[in-house]
Amino acid sequence: MKKLLVAFAAVAAFSAHAETITVAASPVPHAEILEFVKPALAKEGVDLQVKVFTDYVQPNVQVAEKRLDANFFQHQPYLDEFNKAKGTHLVSVGAVHLEPLGAYSSKFKKLEDLPSGANVVIPNDATNGGRALLLLAKHDLITLKDPTNILSTIKDITANPKKLKFRELEAATLPRVLTQVDLALINTNYALEAKLDPSKDALVIEGNDSPYVNILVTREDNKDSDAVKKLVAALHTPEVKKFIEEKYKGAILPAF
Repeated sequence: MKKLLVAFAAVAAFSAHAETITVAASPVPHAEILEFVKPALAKEGVDLQVKVFTDYVQPNVQVAEKRLDANFFQHQPYLDEFNKAKGTHLVSVGAVHLEPLGAYSSKFKKLEDLPSGANVVIPNDATNGGRALLLLAKHDLITLKDPTNILSTIKDITANPKKLKFRELEAATLPRVLTQVDLALINTNYALEAKLDPSKDALVIEGNDSPYVNILVTREDNKDSDAVKKLVAALHTPEVKKFIEEKYKGAILPAF
């Protein structure tokens, strides 16, 4: 009984003194990585609360509006474009991992097997849409006006020898339409949620030289808070690196 009372007292003491940080995250792998570091943060006096989102807009909106403390789902080019479009001032406080974007098909085994007029779907947000087009251009399916422009759009295609028919859809919906199209360019987090194995199922995939490293993001007025600093430190440990390498087996790469 005495041990039980001591345990309750310890929990009560932690609850009374713990600083809570609430972080928005995509389900896979972001929320999984955050859940992994929860125990380590608890020992540092930080109560990490993870709120799962399946879209790429609300996590930034809610952090900007101070309804959440931080988010973990995006890369720097997306954040830059979001800040520019929405007039927000969100900032990165640390790089965590890379999710290579890949091209998937349920009908064809190689890109060169795509027929003339094939239906291709890409993400409809500016940075991931441009990222998808750059990957296709790198593998000679199309030619772009500027093959280094990460904000390239369908209008920037200057050559399309296979006469591919492009549609832009919300990134989260792309795995669901995979069987209805010839090719889908899918972010790794959504591919993993759909039980796809990027290292095996992607016809082509970005290399580890990609600039699209996923980052922890918060507001300028919050970036130096103790809780945020402790969260960044917890995400940059050898234990997290090992967790990412062993759990995702190359589909996701540590970036620290």
